Amino acid sequence: MRSHLKNTLHNLSLHLGVGFRQRTRRIYGVLQQRLYLDFWFPHVPLALASMIFGLLDISPDIARRLGISMAGKILPEHVVAQTILQGVPETVMGGMLVVMAVGMLLRSKLAWAITLVILVASLLLGTLGHTSISSVMLAANVLLLVTLLLGYRSFQRSSLAAGTLFAITSIVTVLVYAVFGSYQLGAGFAPPITSLATALYFSIETMSTVGYGDITPKTADARLFVISVIVLGISVFAASLSAVLVPIINRRITQLLRPGEGKMGRSDHYVIVGDTPLAHNTYKALKARHQNITMVFPRDYGNSKEAGMDIVVGDPSNLDILREAGAHRAKAVLSLRDNDSENAFVVLAMRELAENVKTVVAVHNARNLASVKRVHPDLIISPQILGGELLAMALSGEEVNTENLLDQLLLYHS
Repeated sequence: MRSHLKNTLHNLSLHLGVGFRQRTRRIYGVLQQRLYLDFWFPHVPLALASMIFGLLDISPDIARRLGISMAGKILPEHVVAQTILQGVPETVMGGMLVVMAVGMLLRSKLAWAITLVILVASLLLGTLGHTSISSVMLAANVLLLVTLLLGYRSFQRSSLAAGTLFAITSIVTVLVYAVFGSYQLGAGFAPPITSLATALYFSIETMSTVGYGDITPKTADARLFVISVIVLGISVFAASLSAVLVPIINRRITQLLRPGEGKMGRSDHYVIVGDTPLAHNTYKALKARHQNITMVFPRDYGNSKEAGMDIVVGDPSNLDILREAGAHRAKAVLSLRDNDSENAFVVLAMRELAENVKTVVAVHNARNLASVKRVHPDLIISPQILGGELLAMALSGEEVNTENLLDQLLLYHS
């Protein structure tokens, strides 16, 4: 009898969610709704932390560039030139972190990947003694690196234009780092590197992994520096190519595999975002009224395709994907995904792409209504809120008020 009661209470506690894991999830869910975490966490704190870390890397070099010593005295000219060169690695890495932090604010996957590479290189160089870095900065580097890895899910956006910009910036920055670093450590190579032209030649030779062997590092500092250039060069090139070429290749393959799609003139039509029952039912209803429709699926649609359906696959908050779907020439864009914050991001993207195009969003959680209203969609549809209202009316015996139901289902932006 006691064992049965114990098992019953245990099952009841699990059902009510009073276990540690369930309580943790419940607390996080409450915080997520009340603090609107989907809109700013964790990508905004991580981007700001990366920017601060980059500025701290740059700041020690500012005094050196101004020719001011720790005691406030003006240093001799030849010492100033030497200290400028010594500050190049820290300055370049700090500058790259500041630039990538801007991309991370936009949830750029490429900016996240390059930031990881920079932090790993900075950690290795600081640990191995190539650059002067305090124990506090090392600890901050490790902490930022770990939190970036844990928050990788927040950086999933890819834009061809933004990817190209960040790729060019990253490659140029790494090249500058390699040129000035090899010039600074020129005496550690055989033969010595005594000019910027030779440093440029060696940097391109090393970053491209050609390695003719005509210039080789001899000292420990030079070898560690070459290792950092190889790691940074390969990582930045790989991340840049994946960010620029992969979307182009994927679209080309999609066009070859589905040659019949995308031929419809995408103008004066409706764009429906989402692979949900509401999105498909809306598609069928509009199709029955002989309307032109383009569906935007966040990922491969699998068995969701219907005969004659015009489909674009990609991130619907990406301006390039919306342009491909002809959203800037559409009658309206309907974001009917399951996630309310993702629907809000589509509205924000449309405000940037074509503010005059009408936007319709679905809201599934009543607590998110206020947040979604802040992005100013033209129409909010809340079918689940309507279902709760109908159920409450039925259980309480109230008379069904059609006008009130329409107000619950459709919320117009004034």
